Amino acid sequence: MTQPSSIPTPLSRRAFVRNGTIAGAGAYATWAIGSAPGKDAPSEKLIVAVVGTSRNSKGGDGRGCELARSFASLPGAEVAYVCDVDSRNLAPAIATVEKAQNKAPKGVGDFRTILDDKAIDAVVIATPDHWHTPVAMLAMNAGKHVYVEKPCCHNPQEGEWLVACARKHNRHVQHGTQRRSFPGIREGIERLHAGELGRPILAKCYYANARPTIGHGHEAPVPDWLDYSLWQGPAPLRPYRDNVIHYNWHWFWHWGTGELGNNGIHSLDVARWGIQADCPIRVSSTGGKYRYDDDQQTPDTNHVSFDFGDKTITWENRSWAKNIPSDPPGDCIFYCEKGSLIIAGASYKMLDLEGKEIGKYEKPAKAGNDMHTQNLVDAVRGNAKLNAEIEVGFKSTMLCHLGNISYRVNRTLHLGTKGGPTILDDKEATALWGREYRPGWQPVI
Repeated sequence: MTQPSSIPTPLSRRAFVRNGTIAGAGAYATWAIGSAPGKDAPSEKLIVAVVGTSRNSKGGDGRGCELARSFASLPGAEVAYVCDVDSRNLAPAIATVEKAQNKAPKGVGDFRTILDDKAIDAVVIATPDHWHTPVAMLAMNAGKHVYVEKPCCHNPQEGEWLVACARKHNRHVQHGTQRRSFPGIREGIERLHAGELGRPILAKCYYANARPTIGHGHEAPVPDWLDYSLWQGPAPLRPYRDNVIHYNWHWFWHWGTGELGNNGIHSLDVARWGIQADCPIRVSSTGGKYRYDDDQQTPDTNHVSFDFGDKTITWENRSWAKNIPSDPPGDCIFYCEKGSLIIAGASYKMLDLEGKEIGKYEKPAKAGNDMHTQNLVDAVRGNAKLNAEIEVGFKSTMLCHLGNISYRVNRTLHLGTKGGPTILDDKEATALWGREYRPGWQPVI
């Protein structure tokens, strides 16, 4: 294992050694708070630092680099830093940004070194899930606005802290559920909310992929290109294994949130948006890890049901086989009193009860991601409201966590809804509301 990073205290900013973490396993003190952040807009450009720039499985730009390119391409923004614990990722990330804005950003290994730079207006987070909330809270405590990738938190308690921190510091925090900015999806949801199809009763979400096995890993020396101590950060230390980094951490509860948090969040966010519901009263997850004999802990076959009392959302996942013609025609389908709305990619179709098409939007969302990043720039300047403000993002992310908790305890969760969902009469499930932190690394507001 590598030695700790050169910065002596794990979360060394002054803000993270104050007293007073927010406790509470299940009570959403922030759920209904909706105060708007102050403008605090940059005078010319929004100066951004991007944290997490890993390559994808084919060696191309990963999500962090895509976001860096997006912000660098906007006329109202500039990327000043790219940060990554993998030294191999910095040069490609710098090249991506320089090509987009004709100015190279600085590359650093430890994002904490940039938090005291008063020139930085916003921090963009595309790290593994276990780092999302801690980086976001450090950034807000340093006065920065935030773009945080989905899922915004590793567990429900972190989401509570995250929203409370945004309110305390009056910061704009955009969640990476970018479908909220896609014109076609926005139009379809607007028509749904206008009552064209009557009351929505059921929303069904689907995800399929042909992921390969991750095999059986082994403990191994930490590569010289990786700051593994900083990669683990707030998570309790685990020995380095050769089949976890950079993508397979998704399938381990210690760092990831499984396919539900990885991709389910997108369609579940659209579903919750469409049916206009916040808190389920009952959540049930079935399925398992059936396809491969390997180290994966999270399910590869999963069906989750969210009961809201008068309407239901379901999510179905198959991570080991791609879609075939007999599969559902969209990512999210709303079944309503007078017809259905099918969301597929960036498009939609509306059908009446007989299956006749009565509306559609089929234009590609070529700039959908750029619209989402532009929305943050506009919000900071006081010219727009965030399309995926962090409280909205957390409510959708909460569905993922509740589904995962139900799966892990192997039973239905019954929930109270006052002030946000609260797990009722289940100590084992409630114990999964938060997590254990590496000593000295627990997030503090």
